[in-house]
Amino acid sequence: MTWVLGSDTDVPTLGALVGKGSLAMTVIGNAIHWMDYRGLFPVLRPLCRAGGGVAVVANGTPLWLRDTDWSRALRGSLERHYGRRLEATCGTGADDRSRYAQALHEAGFEDVREMVVEQRAELSFDQIIGGLYSAMPADELPDPDHRAAFTERVRQELGPQALFAEDVCVSMVVGRVE
Repeated sequence: MTWVLGSDTDVPTLGALVGKGSLAMTVIGNAIHWMDYRGLFPVLRPLCRAGGGVAVVANGTPLWLRDTDWSRALRGSLERHYGRRLEATCGTGADDRSRYAQALHEAGFEDVREMVVEQRAELSFDQIIGGLYSAMPADELPDPDHRAAFTERVRQELGPQALFAEDVCVSMVVGRVE
């Protein structure tokens, strides 16, 4: 088994290297909302071997859209920082998952379905701020000279607790090749 890390734009080159029917599984995480998935799935389809397929995994509602006190505080802090209301789901919402499922089906994948795993987790502040920074578009990140102040402002808004409880609903939209 070989794992390959790449982006959607690397798949045509990967396909030329490995050939048709050679991939057992392609796993795509939350970054799918940055990809041209409608163009990607048809390119992946012939590369998948029989019984293989694609899994689009999303780790639930973004941290700033959860229904908890700390999430509402985080959302308020971010909305003040950006000067606008935050509603983007980063490709994790039900409508997004429905579009991925439809695109997999249109690309020729079969048995397209969604699976869900629910769990409760506790996050440290460092995990929250790290998740936040990883979700921000590069052009919206605080510049390096202001990141410490931004981080401290968010820390103050969230309060002094060490851990923040979250209910995570991990979804996986899968399609396979017969």
